[in-house]
Amino acid sequence: MKQEWKPGTMIYPLPAVLVSCGTMERSNLLTVAWTGTICTDPAMCYISVRPERYSYDIIKSRMEFTINLTTAAMARATDWCGVRSGRDYDKWAESGLTPAPGVKVGCPQVAESPLSIECRVKEILHLGSHDMFIAEVLGVYADESLMDATTGAFRLGDAGLLNYTHGQYYSQGEPLGRFGWSVAKKKK
Repeated sequence: MKQEWKPGTMIYPLPAVLVSCGTMERSNLLTVAWTGTICTDPAMCYISVRPERYSYDIIKSRMEFTINLTTAAMARATDWCGVRSGRDYDKWAESGLTPAPGVKVGCPQVAESPLSIECRVKEILHLGSHDMFIAEVLGVYADESLMDATTGAFRLGDAGLLNYTHGQYYSQGEPLGRFGWSVAKKKK
């Protein structure tokens, strides 16, 4: 039997990402869990941000941001950047994270992130508590240390990605199978 709760957003786990915005001279970091893929062709994604957040106006005025995936090693910095405001702190200095120049956007990437996704905002949807920034992906930048030297495959699963579930952070678990493994023919 299931217990009924009031309507809510209980779709978990979610990636806990750091969104960087602004310019190399004046930037901020924002922790976001309301993020995801929208479309593959063209490549598009979104972040949802409360209008009262410091980064909201920065993103809205520059119409670009970078989504930086986080790892278990980055958990403390990721949480800290989500509970402190860029109005009051230099989040780069306080978190110990390193800004790296963006390639196709003016805002920095997080150097410690295993994967950074540079985005240009196409549309802002006003939805209620959060506004959704729908964005086109301009570039994806992967940590070369996670590239398999033999196959050239990107081993993102080895990064120890950070997930957010109902108020808690978790490190990504063990792999269970590759896409399509449930219907793959058995090798003889």
